[in-house]
This record gives sequence, structure tokens and C-alpha cells, in this order.
Amino acid sequence: MPKHPPQNLTIATTGASGSAFLRQLLLVVERDVRIQTVNFIASDSGLRVLAEELDIQGRSNLVSQILSHGVNMASDKTSPRSSTKPSTRIPAPIESKIIESKIKEQSNADIGANMASGSYPADAMIVIPCSVGTLARIANGIASHLIERAADVCLKEKRPLVLCVRETPLNKIHIRNMYRAADAGATIFPLIPAFYYRPTSLDDIAREFAYRVLAHLALPQPEAFHWKG
Repeated sequence: MPKHPPQNLTIATTGASGSAFLRQLLLVVERDVRIQTVNFIASDSGLRVLAEELDIQGRSNLVSQILSHGVNMASDKTSPRSSTKPSTRIPAPIESKIIESKIKEQSNADIGANMASGSYPADAMIVIPCSVGTLARIANGIASHLIERAADVCLKEKRPLVLCVRETPLNKIHIRNMYRAADAGATIFPLIPAFYYRPTSLDDIAREFAYRVLAHLALPQPEAFHWKG
């Protein structure tokens, strides 16, 4: 855990299932006033998963599409709980302001982007979900794209790197690569949600997981569940 809450985060998404977890993480970081800058990178495979799971269409206004997913869903699809539980989604005008001021999309092909250099003051990086292919490249120092290069920079500069690996079952190659990445300084944070707080929706599950990831980076969230707290 870093000594001080990160102000400059890099968040990446890759070709593994779990886009709902990415979306909730972005929603949380955009409203956390301690975080001033978020550089967001999506791999080509990550874009494919986003299209399948969140109906994202193309790269245009990608962050806005992710944040606004489901905001305009028809009211006749609401559950009986919806009348008593306030919505956690943010209105579109706020999303636009966030995109302009905090969340900056970067191209995974731009190997010369700011976070590709150790001189850029990125405080920490989260890869969510992290595919085992991305894990393999990070663990073995293959930095041909921005995501892997940014992760490599975190490792060499001794900055927090959180890999939310999503795969099952795991073969010996996956396990060895997790060991290599952890041995180099990364935190393996498998995309495994908790259920003891009795979540009632996928959003609840994904949001609580995002809280856990941020707490690991010295960014605890006041809404997070604490066992017997």
C-alpha cells in the first residue's frame, strides 16, 4: 500500500470478461476528489469485451459510453426494489464534465504516451480486468503496447501495480506468470467478488470490488462494507 493516496492513476482494461467491474471502478474514481487525473487505456481485445458486455460501439467517446451504460434503460424493466433504492448512476452532464477534467483516454498503440516514461508522475496503475495474455506479457517484460509498457514502468519505478486477473481454470503457465509478476512487485488481485455483505445486484458486487481495490491503494471509500465494522 502506498504511503499517500494516489492523485494520478492509470486504469487499463483488457480482453477478459468483467466490464461491469471496470465501469464501477471508473464511476468511483471520477467522484473521488483525492484523485486528480485518470489515464484510461483499452486494448483492442478489451474493446471487443466492452462491446459484448456493455454494448459499447466503437472508440468514439469511449469513457462516456462506459459511464452512461444503462442510464437510459426503460423504466418498465425496473425491479420492485427500484422504487425504494435510489439510483447510483450519475447524470449525463456530470459525465461530460468528468471526461473533460479527469478521465483521459489514451491509445494502446501510442507507446510514446505520457505514462510510458518513468519521468511521468503516475502514482499507481490498475488493470481491470486483466487477461492472462496481458499478465504473461507484463510478467515477462514484453512491453510492445502502452498497457504493458505503463505496467513495466510501474514495476521499475517501484510504484503500485494491481492486476485484477480474470480467468478460470488456471493452468501452470498462468500460475507461474502470476508468481513472476508478484515477484517483480505487482499485486495479483483476482477478480473474485465477496458475497458476505449480501449484494442484491451485479452493480453492488462490482462496486464493492472496486472499493476493495482502491482501499488497497490507500483510497478507502466511505460507502465500503466492513466486516463487523
